[in-house]
Amino acid sequence: MGSVTDERIQNNGGPQPGRHPWTRYVAMGDSFTEGIGDPEPGSPGGHRGWADRVAEQLSLGRDDFRYANLAIRGRLLQGILDEQLEPGLALNPDLISISAGGNDLLRPGSDPDVLAEKLDAAVGRMTGAGATVVLFNGPDIGDTPVLGMVRGRVAIYNENLRTVAARHDAVIADMWSLRQLKNPQMWAEDRLHFSPLGHHTIAIMVLDALNVPHTLAPLVPDPLPAKSWTEARSEDLVWAKDFLAPWVLRRLRHRSSGDGILPKRPTPGPVTSPAFGPGMPPGAAE
Repeated sequence: MGSVTDERIQNNGGPQPGRHPWTRYVAMGDSFTEGIGDPEPGSPGGHRGWADRVAEQLSLGRDDFRYANLAIRGRLLQGILDEQLEPGLALNPDLISISAGGNDLLRPGSDPDVLAEKLDAAVGRMTGAGATVVLFNGPDIGDTPVLGMVRGRVAIYNENLRTVAARHDAVIADMWSLRQLKNPQMWAEDRLHFSPLGHHTIAIMVLDALNVPHTLAPLVPDPLPAKSWTEARSEDLVWAKDFLAPWVLRRLRHRSSGDGILPKRPTPGPVTSPAFGPGMPPGAAE
């Protein structure tokens, strides 16, 4: 895309932190961008996630870099646009990421074409304000409980997002093509959100999509031990009781996991890895 500069030519063959044009990054979205599934007591809000990891890398060697994260778990697309678009633009970002629509697609009768039309107008506002915009398509979730049932709608939405990105010269963070996400270890215990490994893998993909040199190395998990049919079914029953049933109950009661939750990083500020103090290299503890 024309809004992304290629900074990958190195003098020493390694990544050179700070080689990118952005100084103010605002992340918008739902639980995915908030970082749910990646608990970290040292991070604001108690969760780290891919967006924090990306911001940590973008801040390397850049004293002027600032990051805000307005995402709130459980939000539908319209709620994200109503609550986060204007506050986000008011922060004068030159880089915006937005992942929205996933919670809508889980609801019966959702229309991926209508969702894309709403997002199209919002992306136009963002790029019109001079920001580089990163859009996330949905992962290929065909084998995932709950999420797998909407695979067809996700595929349609993804194609619409490519049209939106092309129209506004936005960047696509291609989750669908990220085959590593098929590994169950990429998913959290609730099977609805990504694990720390999943968030780490997605952060690498985003940085690569932006053509930003970084210090994050791919992580390959150890193979899972084989399970008997009885063990697998027992785990499924526990998951259904602990995670699926509460999720369904919230839908029936028209409640959200994000009720009463505030953005974890409402204003742009410096960011460091929770594993280190200021000035230490994010990614070194990965």
